[in-house]
Amino acid sequence: MSTQILEREKSEVASSRTREPRRDEGTNCPDPASKSLAGCMGYPQSAAVIEIKDLRVVYRGKGTGQPDRTAVNGLSLSVQPGEVFGFLGPNGAGKTTTMNVLLGFVNATSGEARLFGTDVREPIARQRIGYLPELTYYYRFLSAEELLRFYARIFRIPRPETERRIDEVLKLVELEHARRRLIRTYSKGMQQRVGLAQALINNPDLLIFDEPTSGLDPVGRMKVREIIQRLKNEGKTVFFSSHELGEVETVCDRVAILHQGELKVEGRIADLVRQHQLNLEQIFLKVIGYV
Repeated sequence: MSTQILEREKSEVASSRTREPRRDEGTNCPDPASKSLAGCMGYPQSAAVIEIKDLRVVYRGKGTGQPDRTAVNGLSLSVQPGEVFGFLGPNGAGKTTTMNVLLGFVNATSGEARLFGTDVREPIARQRIGYLPELTYYYRFLSAEELLRFYARIFRIPRPETERRIDEVLKLVELEHARRRLIRTYSKGMQQRVGLAQALINNPDLLIFDEPTSGLDPVGRMKVREIIQRLKNEGKTVFFSSHELGEVETVCDRVAILHQGELKVEGRIADLVRQHQLNLEQIFLKVIGYV
């Protein structure tokens, strides 16, 4: 995540922390830095964690004669609390664009997108998110500890809580032994795991991962898969894109397959396999017209 985006998010999180509560909000909400906000700040307890309705994103042509490009076309789906949801599709299907709408990086052309019942255009909607981009760009002259303290400051997590959270997330991603080493000395797998650690530092209710196992060897992919399973066991909601369909089939409760910006298939993996009489990879290839 770029420095500019981090500074913008820091400002938005700070402003959302200090806004006046709405009339329908409770006054006894837990500390956002350490506990779930479900049921507080206007988030209905039963609300879907992610709710997308008729989402459309069109990128305007940049030059004379350049046509507009529709990246997402009428997408509707929802993700429930505690689910691990696989967001699938070939390159250019609209997965990253959809994630960028949820994260506030891209504005929708039309339609709605909500997080915990709150419109994604409101900064508070992203207060309980952890995000891991496909390509991680961290300050390589920092150690893992220093990087995590930097992110904790963005979320304004108190110092005692910060140190406790750093210990917890480094243990979860199995980087305790390398916590003081500079990130530039890390392998690709270790860099991906420190990325997972930063996504978890604010103890989010929702994790959004864009290709979390990209470029990892089999051991690295296994470790990421184990971490996702642990997060699910903790009641977290995980929404991630991946081309590793075997891993998706192992860890996901439900999946959605996009092609050319449109939702083609959605449902529980077991139901889809039974309906199509094919495994997930075969369903994917059939949907995108490869077979």
